[in-house]
Amino acid sequence: MSTLQKKIARVAVSAASFVKNETLVTELRQLGVEVSLNTLGRVMSKDELIQFWRECRPDAAIVGTETIDRAVLDAAPSLRLIAKYGVGLDNIDEAALTHRSVRLGWTGGVNKRAVAELVLAFALGHFRNASASVDLMRRGQWVKDGGVQLSNLRVGIVGFGHVGTDLAGLLRAFGSEVVCHDIVDKSREAAQLGARQVSYDELLKSSDMVTFHVPGTALTRGMFGARELEIVKASALVLNTSRGSVIDFAAATNAVLTGKLGGLAVDVYPSEPYQLSPELAGCSRIYCTPHIGGNTREAVLAMGRSAIAHIRDALI
Repeated sequence: MSTLQKKIARVAVSAASFVKNETLVTELRQLGVEVSLNTLGRVMSKDELIQFWRECRPDAAIVGTETIDRAVLDAAPSLRLIAKYGVGLDNIDEAALTHRSVRLGWTGGVNKRAVAELVLAFALGHFRNASASVDLMRRGQWVKDGGVQLSNLRVGIVGFGHVGTDLAGLLRAFGSEVVCHDIVDKSREAAQLGARQVSYDELLKSSDMVTFHVPGTALTRGMFGARELEIVKASALVLNTSRGSVIDFAAATNAVLTGKLGGLAVDVYPSEPYQLSPELAGCSRIYCTPHIGGNTREAVLAMGRSAIAHIRDALI
């Protein structure tokens, strides 16, 4: 029996949507470990997580978007494993984990189809005027404007990883022309999907739709702001389902409000939960969802079972 196996007897789950899923909680308990659950029904603050870990003294933890840094780790001296529920790692100080010899269990791309489908929902709602038409009908207005087809558009995908490549495959079925940009050479992967890798500025200049699928890092923070708004087509739809730090939200929303950008669709925000101002809420070309990209029933189960698998693997 390994040292890690001997020490994993208690598992703390702070990821709120994991806790709300009875199937996942049942499957975790079937591992034979003592399980402590976040009972707040929401993302824990740093102080709340510290208190939670101090009380339950976990050997392993399943976390979502909660901040995991040295101060938080100090609250759980027996911790040996963190299993990530989801795919983003920007909330986890990996250097601090290494310093404390805490293993990180993570599976990339586990919710890629859910996010890719949300992008398509935004795109169809905007370009086919589906979203605007629904609102007009609710107000008793009969306005026939079917917009344009995705097959007639060039789509620029920024970040050609798990979600970006999955989205490219879906767009290929629609007949869209796809270009992509990544910090590494993805030309071979792009060609296999009928896409073409180009520079960031070329993508911005030529795309009818620009969608971001990059991690939240120092390199990607604010990568779409005032400079990029001067380059991108004024008629373009910009989408962000990656991390709120990637785009300058204030600059992008102002561009839509002033007619300098065709539309903005976002699922992630500078801070969450995010409250829209009346001006933004009243704009028919700004589309906002409450971070539901990876929140389909299928994705929740896939992310949860991935986290459970990392706990199980540590017990073998």
